[in-house]
Amino acid sequence: MTSTDDTGAPDAPDAGGGALPGPDGRPRCPWGLSAADYTAYHDDEWGRAVHGDDALYERMSLEAFQSGLSWLTILRRREGFRAAFGGFRIPVVAAFTAADEERLLGDTGIIRNRAKIAATVANARVAAALPPGELDALIWSFAPDPADRPAPRALSDVPAITPESTALSKALKKHGFRFVGPTTAYALMQACGLVNDHLADCCARDAC
Repeated sequence: MTSTDDTGAPDAPDAGGGALPGPDGRPRCPWGLSAADYTAYHDDEWGRAVHGDDALYERMSLEAFQSGLSWLTILRRREGFRAAFGGFRIPVVAAFTAADEERLLGDTGIIRNRAKIAATVANARVAAALPPGELDALIWSFAPDPADRPAPRALSDVPAITPESTALSKALKKHGFRFVGPTTAYALMQACGLVNDHLADCCARDAC
């Protein structure tokens, strides 16, 4: 959680500091106070366990689109992405054609990046070839033991890459997935609750 290019939890005031009180007086991770969209995402989604092949495929796809951009850009276009990519239902996207990819390049509701669009479609085909539940099992097999991870006190304590995210990245690439480098893999782990990187004093930590 070190910059907007690294994870789905950027844009923090006092980026090296601890939890800060929000308008309601409750302490939150600083990035969760930088925009109303972030506050809702921080409080209700980020760090909570996500299961299901389609749901994890969606998060993987959005994290890939976020690479090099602010997560807020992706968050505010999430419904556009869902509409463009058939609700991120793996069989639907796996059936996309070259004409669909060209159509997506003209869709202003998403990030129109040819390489990322192609990777999202290719990743759906890889996921569709796996047995049901296998993508979920694969990703979650790299979740570290929470007992081995003390709660971070400040954002500066939160890594951008870990041995587990590096191993997850390698495993996903071995299956043929694209745009799943170690940093993107760690952002996926954070967002989907494989790790709990809410700060120790954050009001959302115990909800994860």
